[in-house]
Amino acid sequence: MTGVPDAGAGAGAAAGAGAGLRRAARVILLDPADRVLLLHGYEPDDPSVTWWFTPGGGLEGDETWEAAARRELAEETGITQVVLGPVLWLRTCSFPFDGRRWDQEERYFLARTAQEPLFTGGGTELERRSLTGLRWWTCAELLATRETVYPTRLAELLRTLLDEGPPAAPVLLETERA
Repeated sequence: MTGVPDAGAGAGAAAGAGAGLRRAARVILLDPADRVLLLHGYEPDDPSVTWWFTPGGGLEGDETWEAAARRELAEETGITQVVLGPVLWLRTCSFPFDGRRWDQEERYFLARTAQEPLFTGGGTELERRSLTGLRWWTCAELLATRETVYPTRLAELLRTLLDEGPPAAPVLLETERA
């Protein structure tokens, strides 16, 4: 699992539906203390299966990646005061969620804010059935956690980002399949 697909993804975005990869803009949102904001989600059919993941979601219509990142961030966290930076990472993933398989192409944008998030429970029916909250994480907390976090190497990637700054070009991450 890599996040909670939003209802805007539609059935056509699922694997095998002929639509190819669902395009999803994700956000590595940092606060002034370099903490990253993550959402807490779960499988609607089994709330004991939980994970943490970055804000973001599927592109709608002819929406740009940047516009999708901003829209999803606002919908999921209430944060609108954000400086959106470069694309850090590119990733393809495949995961089961809510009774189907999702195949997804992701772009992870760096963003910064001083605005505190508001957990709204999500904007879609599916998000309301599968999100429990959000929180800021330090890099040390991510490195120490035994909870599931997506992308799976987020702690290491965040450490590199904080130590070295954004990469000169987006880094292609390994494909994740759950």
